[in-house]
Amino acid sequence: MIPLPTVYHGPVINPRSLTAYDALPNCLLAVSPAGDIAWLVDDVQGPMVQEVLRQKGCVHAEVITLKVGEFLIPGFVDTHTHAPQLPNLGIGGQYELLDWLEKCTFPMERKFADVAFAERTYRSVVRRAIDCGTTTCCYYGTLHLEATKKLADILNEKGQRAFVGKCNMDRNCPASYVEPSAAQSLADTHALIAHIRAHPAPPNILSSAARDPAPLVQPILTPRFAISCTPDLLAALGTLAARDPALRIQTHISENRKEVAFTKELFPASASYAGVYDDFGLLRGNTILAHGVHLEEAELALIRARGAGISHCPTSNFNLSSGVAPVGKYLDRGIKVGLGTDVSGGFSPSILTVIQHASIAAKVTSFAPSPSPSADRLESEPGQAGFAGKQLPIATLFYLATMGGAQVCCMDDRIGSFAVGKAFDALLVNVGESAGNPALWCGLDEAGEGEGANSNSKEVLDGMLERFLFCGDDRNIERVFVQGRFIGGKGFMQ
Repeated sequence: MIPLPTVYHGPVINPRSLTAYDALPNCLLAVSPAGDIAWLVDDVQGPMVQEVLRQKGCVHAEVITLKVGEFLIPGFVDTHTHAPQLPNLGIGGQYELLDWLEKCTFPMERKFADVAFAERTYRSVVRRAIDCGTTTCCYYGTLHLEATKKLADILNEKGQRAFVGKCNMDRNCPASYVEPSAAQSLADTHALIAHIRAHPAPPNILSSAARDPAPLVQPILTPRFAISCTPDLLAALGTLAARDPALRIQTHISENRKEVAFTKELFPASASYAGVYDDFGLLRGNTILAHGVHLEEAELALIRARGAGISHCPTSNFNLSSGVAPVGKYLDRGIKVGLGTDVSGGFSPSILTVIQHASIAAKVTSFAPSPSPSADRLESEPGQAGFAGKQLPIATLFYLATMGGAQVCCMDDRIGSFAVGKAFDALLVNVGESAGNPALWCGLDEAGEGEGANSNSKEVLDGMLERFLFCGDDRNIERVFVQGRFIGGKGFMQ
């Protein structure tokens, strides 16, 4: 007997572009036993449900009908966070970046030399990230090999899609928290890559398609930032990257003005901060650059030419007084942009918080008129709306949290939106009264009574999405799915 898909019936909200999304009040969405999306049919009501199931050969499939106030969206993609820093959430906001690293961050990360401590901490980190709706996450570990292996193992066990890197940092760090040499850093990096890639794919995510899906957990090269890496280490990492084109790269760039100045002092032969990474072969289509608050025009052109992506981390940029990244300008240049929590520079593990702060950051940039108001529009991608110097629409914020992040991770063929053949990485959101979030008012209760209860329309869904993005939290995330597997959310029994 051929296994049948699981079919969801109800509201589905799906990103389409930076300026548009589909709000489908009565959608049938089928998930194959392998966890991929088998088919979607819009506007299916009443007796048409059984007719569509018959046409698809799924009359006996399990149908899950969404309740009033519930809807499905693709899972959030966190393109930049530091797994060992979650215990520091909420402290250190009085410092700027370099002092914050010295006084708060490095002392905490040093504790991960204790693998037992690392395991306890990382189990909590991963659980919290999943329950906040993050289905894919780019994690920085510490410089410790064994602790970072443990993080990868926990991620495989819990079922979150992730990229995991061991920090490379052989200079300009405390004597008690620095790698002894570039050679040792490279050796440990090779060992972590081998460990992660040796992990077998769980049976429940083996695809029925001709190609195998990407493993849930993948390695990623992680030079912490140029300041913490000697030229010998960057050169060795560049050689490793050249031999392994599929290997993603993550690092920081232009977060803080003092950091930018120090980087230029350390690498006087490079034309810019971005030029440092480019000179060592570390700037390419699968490079994720965190922050980019103070990028120069020439750097934007270089990043665009190389196809690299930027992880926008507004919560952290506000909290550490780094500045406001002009993300609208980057979008107009055609640069890939996703969102990052940057825990613990950012004080929340939730992408919802980042969405809210990304909206505020864009509004802040709109307060100061550009010296040349037409410049950004003139350099925009053909046919693309101008975003520079304007607030970001709901569609844009939603896209950055989902498809934007998927593009930055070079995973947009598998995740970020609902489409046939893509993985079912999804959130079942509940904005009804039963969620218990006093900050979110949608006027609907479990019985379907209340303001707008009888209007299951696109307009109602628009309002539900906007309220969720600006007032929602983990209480509104009922279920979290990765590759069709139920792995977290409020309704998850651990």
